[in-house]
Amino acid sequence: MTYRAEYLWIDGNEPVGEIRTKTKILKNDEEPPIWGFDGSSTNQATGDNSDVVLKPVFTCGDPVRGGDNILVLCETLLTRDLSPHPTNRRAECVAVYEKYKDQDPWFGMEQEYTLLDAITRWPAGFPTAGFPPPQGPYYCGVGAGRISGRELIEEHTTACIEAGLTIAGTNAEVMPGQWEFQIGPLDTVTVADHIWVARYLLFRLAEKHGIEVTIDPKPMLGDWNGAGMHTNVSTKSMREGYEPIIVACESLGMAGKPEEHLAGYGAGIEFRLTGEHETERYDQYSYGVSDRGASVRIPWQVARDGKGYIEDRRPNANADPYYVTTLLTRTICEALVGFD
Repeated sequence: MTYRAEYLWIDGNEPVGEIRTKTKILKNDEEPPIWGFDGSSTNQATGDNSDVVLKPVFTCGDPVRGGDNILVLCETLLTRDLSPHPTNRRAECVAVYEKYKDQDPWFGMEQEYTLLDAITRWPAGFPTAGFPPPQGPYYCGVGAGRISGRELIEEHTTACIEAGLTIAGTNAEVMPGQWEFQIGPLDTVTVADHIWVARYLLFRLAEKHGIEVTIDPKPMLGDWNGAGMHTNVSTKSMREGYEPIIVACESLGMAGKPEEHLAGYGAGIEFRLTGEHETERYDQYSYGVSDRGASVRIPWQVARDGKGYIEDRRPNANADPYYVTTLLTRTICEALVGFD
């Protein structure tokens, strides 16, 4: 008897890495082994030294194929010494988490995305070469004229549940054709693993519906909301008191930190973080209670309870979740060393 293992990895495309996959047929008594691929076809190697190693790091059931078939998320390694490939963000993410795991960082990530007509590349719900009524009725909306693509979203949610991913919810977003799913709470590394697998499932299922999915942060220029990956973060001390909440917010605004984080928060961030459409400007940093126009929001119930988490509203939809959680873990946990 055999089963199929779908190997997933992140390529070297710039400025935004994309998911790649290939299938390996295994016997039922075999574990997914180290494998490889042609890096010269994924911007990860040259033709005269093209092999890149795939190292399995996270597996789950394959809800698309069903049965005993599995998905195998991999890190990419160099052949010469099996060290992390330069495009391998996960390795650094693991190292940072191991350094600060005693603070027990948790993350919840909100992946926004936009459904496009595969031929016209116009957002779902937009008339061909035209525009729908202004934003207002679409966020968490119901009904024809407000919502497009719900069948795909329901199928994707079911697939994430069946794969054992920690999907926490879904909703329609502010712009027509724009949706969101949430993953977490999970640790620094695992939340990013789950985001990448959930992205794969979304793209894979969209094939069946003839729909293109984009995580472009500003798929429609003008008076339309962009697409982000708002990231909720807490540590043990933040979940127990309010002073660490403020320290965490202040740490993200320290000299050099806003620029460092924005550089890792996805391509095209200046088109989305304009100071409008529920964003702070990319060249400013702010935080506030219940303020969706701030860089970092402290939820109202956190201020009321005197403990909890914060929401970094800056990451783009197209950001690498490994890089986002690495930056947040390092910055916040460094600032909170000594809090018990």
